[in-house]
Amino acid sequence: MMNHRMLLFDLDGTLLRSDKTISPRTQEALQRCRSLGILIGVATSRGEQNAMGFLKQIQPDGIITSAGALVRCQGQIINNNGFTAEETSHVLKTLQAVCGSQVFMTVDTVDDYYRNYEVPATDADQTWAMGHMTDYAGFSMPSLKICFECHVASIADAVAAALPHCDLIHFSDGPWYKLTPKNATKETAILQMCDALGLQPAQIAAFGDDYADMGMLRLCGTGIAMGNAIPEVKAIANLVTGSNDEDGIACWIEHMLG
Repeated sequence: MMNHRMLLFDLDGTLLRSDKTISPRTQEALQRCRSLGILIGVATSRGEQNAMGFLKQIQPDGIITSAGALVRCQGQIINNNGFTAEETSHVLKTLQAVCGSQVFMTVDTVDDYYRNYEVPATDADQTWAMGHMTDYAGFSMPSLKICFECHVASIADAVAAALPHCDLIHFSDGPWYKLTPKNATKETAILQMCDALGLQPAQIAAFGDDYADMGMLRLCGTGIAMGNAIPEVKAIANLVTGSNDEDGIACWIEHMLG
């Protein structure tokens, strides 16, 4: 019988199948958990508006977005761990100085999403085409997360060295990296969410597949890697379930509930 008080999911490669939907079997398993008083949480690198477009059927009790920069519980913002306007401007200028003035960048704010490039029509996930186009000239407002494209690892390393106050993580599915303030990680956000909901991390089962999920899986009571997870995630997880396209989450829940 399951003894967790919350199930916490990354989105891409975890709760979402490759076609960016949540399977009916997984939805049914989550509703079964809800009927037993188990809370449902999401912790994703996507911005809040983007993420909620996938979660209409779920309506999580707690949601961590922008890789830990924004924490919302039961409809209320609990913490904003993002950059100040001055810090945002500094990060953008540093990226252009290190990566070149034509570097592709995105910026999440609490209410909006900004980018300086056109999303190709061939991109399977057109949600990235949302938001506002900008050249970032004079851009200065508080932000949650800044992402940039970089094809050369040594240049990404140079960005990390130039921005030591930032947490930098590579997304394994492409040449993109995320930057948040050093204290804005999924694991920091989980601790804040736990305080708000009266939970302990040991009472959470967390599911993930990528680099940004490793701290989360280590922190929570049970860390579960998806079958499609990168090897580094599988190596630190307590167990591995089926892939996101094989109803791995539902399989685990059904096994635990009996």
